[in-house]
Amino acid sequence: MESTVKNPRLGVGAVILNDNHEILLVLRNREPEKDTWSIPGGKIELYETLEEGVVREIKEEVNLEVEVKELLCLAQTIRPENAEHWVSAIYEVSIRGGELRNMEEGGAIGAVQWFPLDRLPVNLACFTVPAIEKLALRE
Repeated sequence: MESTVKNPRLGVGAVILNDNHEILLVLRNREPEKDTWSIPGGKIELYETLEEGVVREIKEEVNLEVEVKELLCLAQTIRPENAEHWVSAIYEVSIRGGELRNMEEGGAIGAVQWFPLDRLPVNLACFTVPAIEKLALRE
């Protein structure tokens, strides 16, 4: 099988914690990593900074207005068998406004849910794992 991927793609993700120290995850309805729980995020658009991209993606996916606090980590998804190669910048962000809502219901996101960090689902998206690990190191 010849890959249709010619270059790695660039994505962003956001770690959003609430006042109860729970993390916001979304259930992916589409590939890559369909049926896994993921931090919200998506791909960077042409001429968009990483920070602009994560703020836009969070508003588009879950209707929250966020502010970037810091770069938490980088994550890679390399799966030639699925024609996938992503490098994602994962940011810790804080909520500044908006009302949590699944903006892609029936589309890319099946559900939106807060999870305690000590009771995460087992089916985490691979690019979510480094973010969780980084949070655990800070605890």
